[in-house]
Order: sequence, then structure tokens, then C-alpha cells
Amino acid sequence: MSEPVSAPTSGDYVIRAIRPEDWPRVKQLRLDALRDPVAHLAFLETYEEAAARVDAFWQDRAVGSGEGSMAARQFIAEAPDGSWAGSVTVLIEEAGTKDWAGYPVEGRQGHVVGVFVRPEHRGNGLLKSLFDAGVAWARERGAQRVRLLVHEDNARARGAYIKAGFVPSGVVVPFIKDEAENELEFVLEWLS
Repeated sequence: MSEPVSAPTSGDYVIRAIRPEDWPRVKQLRLDALRDPVAHLAFLETYEEAAARVDAFWQDRAVGSGEGSMAARQFIAEAPDGSWAGSVTVLIEEAGTKDWAGYPVEGRQGHVVGVFVRPEHRGNGLLKSLFDAGVAWARERGAQRVRLLVHEDNARARGAYIKAGFVPSGVVVPFIKDEAENELEFVLEWLS
């Protein structure tokens, strides 16, 4: 009789920054994320748009958000079997600039994008571990807070972000794909 197999806990994963040579896996994880049933609410590009990109795009992305990059860092969660279970990317936004929506950035901050955890790895604390790595990286770069935007209809993501410690800021941004819909800003702030 075989022993029952238990699901991995967040401590069973290796959380690390991507490396340039990881680009094929970066591409595959993104394509998988864009197949998620709520991808139309969570991501600004479609599967078809991402699949049409040339390899050089993915190679540049792995360099631009990998180990050593000071402006962005993509963290992945490597499962015990070596597969990639999820990812979070943090961009550094500088004080005195404007963000992608045209809003002024008042202080140096991290902006979380590209959040994805494969369905079979959800609910075990993995997302919090990915956020912890991204937030620590942003803090090391002098960020005063970390923020993210979530579509108003994406209840699953909102719940996960609150569980990870983020709170609504009250800022509402028109959704780029449809101005009749909104994205809500969630923040994680700390005392200096």
C-alpha cells in the first residue's frame, strides 16, 4: 500500500529571480497564464499577442527583469519537481515620474505586475512567498511602498492580495481595454 502524497506547502518551493537563460520557461509560463479563465481581467495582452512575439522579445524580457536588473525583477516559484508553479514581477517606479496610466508617482515605489500561480499550486501560501520576495527586493531599492492594480471583477485575485497583506488604497483607474470597467489599486506600505 502506498503512502498518500501531500500537496506541497510554500516552504517546499524555491523562490528566485529569473536568469537570462530561463527565457524559454519565462515565455511558457506567460503563455500558460494567458490561458487562465480570468486572463482577460488580469493581463493586458492576449495569448495570441504573446504567442506571436519573437524569441528575442522573451530573451530581452528575461535579461530586463532577471538577476542584476535594477528597474524590474521577476521572481518564480520552482516546485519540488522542478516545474515553475508561479511568478510575480516588480517594477520600480521613481518619484517625480508618471505611471503607465498617467498618474504622478509621489515616492519611489514597487509596482507588482504579471501575478500568476498555476491552479494546482494555489491556496498553500505560495503567492505570499512570491510577494515577500518581490517586496523585499523593492525595499532594498528604497521603495516606500508596493502597489498593484486588480480588475474590479477579479474577486479571486482581490481576496488573494488581501490575504497577502495588501489593502485597497481607494484609487480607481480606468481599465485600459475597456474604459467602462475599472482597476483598483491595492498597496502594501511600511514605516521607514
